[in-house]
Amino acid sequence: MVGPRRPQFVLFGSSIVQLSYADEGWGAILADLYARKADIILRGYSGWNSRRALQVLDKIFPKDSLVQPSLVIVYFGGNDSILPHPSGLGQHVPLPEYVENMRKIAIHLKSLSEQTRIIYLTAPPTNEAQIRQIHSNQIGHVQRTNESCRIYSEACLGLCREMNIKGIDLWTALQKRDDWKDVCFMDGIHLSSEGSKIVVKEILKVLKEAEWEPSLHWTLMPAEFAEDSPYDTLGPDGKTTINLSNLINERHKQLD
Repeated sequence: MVGPRRPQFVLFGSSIVQLSYADEGWGAILADLYARKADIILRGYSGWNSRRALQVLDKIFPKDSLVQPSLVIVYFGGNDSILPHPSGLGQHVPLPEYVENMRKIAIHLKSLSEQTRIIYLTAPPTNEAQIRQIHSNQIGHVQRTNESCRIYSEACLGLCREMNIKGIDLWTALQKRDDWKDVCFMDGIHLSSEGSKIVVKEILKVLKEAEWEPSLHWTLMPAEFAEDSPYDTLGPDGKTTINLSNLINERHKQLD
């Protein structure tokens, strides 16, 4: 552990999470935005569904850890929603089981600490034409449809309402852009930098509106080593110094 200890935000999910540090992804944006305020920890596993996640939940989030996360952002649903294969193999998880798996994940995360906050991201939409063009030789990807993602997205939101968990409807949020099919994806499934910006805006909106104490919104969190020092950058007057602890965040104010 590198000290001093900062709040930990864990991103937990499948490839939408694992790839969130690539190509100006939403995880990378959050890490930049929360520089000197929180550690953004990536726990993304491409190809996983909620069933696979549940198998190792205790290993990823041990209850006896001395440090528990302040925030866990969870994404599973896209792989679960893939249409079932006749063999019974593959990533598909029936809708009722998916809901129960997500319920069990939430119960476990809530048990970690009274200060551990949770946000669920729903399955985003898909560009089916782009999927067929790029993934035509991959059966699992071809069987991912926008309609199945909608069904699993709505089920996730229903669970969030039932359990009083913050939920973000990515299926709807991305489609608010008229050109979403052209700009929001790298391959019809995984998010581009433009799609990631939408995700970050939705996350920040939740963090700003949540009545959580302490607040986890970047503008309200203290920066590490924010006190003034004579060793800071020299100011224009040549007589005072300027603390730059929040400077890096100025570039992302348009996301709020």
